[in-house]
Amino acid sequence: MLEITDLIVSYGAIRALHGISLRVDAGAIVTLIGGNGAGKTTTLRSISGMVRPRSGTIRFDGRDITGLPPHEVVGLGLAHSPEGRMVFANLTVLENLHMGAYLQRDKAWIASELEFVFHMFPRLRERAEQAAGTLSGGEQQMLAIGRALMSRPRFLMLDEPSLGIAPLLVKEIFGRLVELNRDRKLPILLVEQNANLALEVSHFGYVLETGRVILSGPAQELRSNSEVRNAYLGG
Repeated sequence: MLEITDLIVSYGAIRALHGISLRVDAGAIVTLIGGNGAGKTTTLRSISGMVRPRSGTIRFDGRDITGLPPHEVVGLGLAHSPEGRMVFANLTVLENLHMGAYLQRDKAWIASELEFVFHMFPRLRERAEQAAGTLSGGEQQMLAIGRALMSRPRFLMLDEPSLGIAPLLVKEIFGRLVELNRDRKLPILLVEQNANLALEVSHFGYVLETGRVILSGPAQELRSNSEVRNAYLGG
């Protein structure tokens, strides 16, 4: 579904990605783990068109999307829920969700998907007319995921969905992601600081270090790898 080959990305003179390659198969949850500055967020931003690679290719469902602008990437069905959630603080929850559907023209589908998002995250229904900036961090994360779903994605990318969120809400959000993947067969590429939780829900994982893939394999194998455990899972 998604294949990255020899991707090199630089910010000025600083090279952030040193020729990484990875793939996400249809129906899979794949996680990227690594410390700060490893290149995880840059990878997602490159896929979604927010950063232009210096070289390498990004293929989505067989099509070369390297360097496409973000609105065209979204139009192809690839949605990105960014780090920090980036909700529109002055708009209501409902308005934020409709912003996610800005490329959609089927009003019946929009209404149906809105109901699906409210069923998935009941708190959003309760706060539908509330300004997004007044929500808790966990509720804003639910809104960011819901807004991404309103774009009718065929592929979902999530950057640090548990960051700054109470553990109980983290468990709820990750439970919903597993349901999405299982029930809709929606492929998910996940960047997550909680490596143990990320590997627990994923099928496959990549370990990034200073812009390079240093290890990859089935998620359960990575969880049992002594180097990964010592570096990212607390031993």
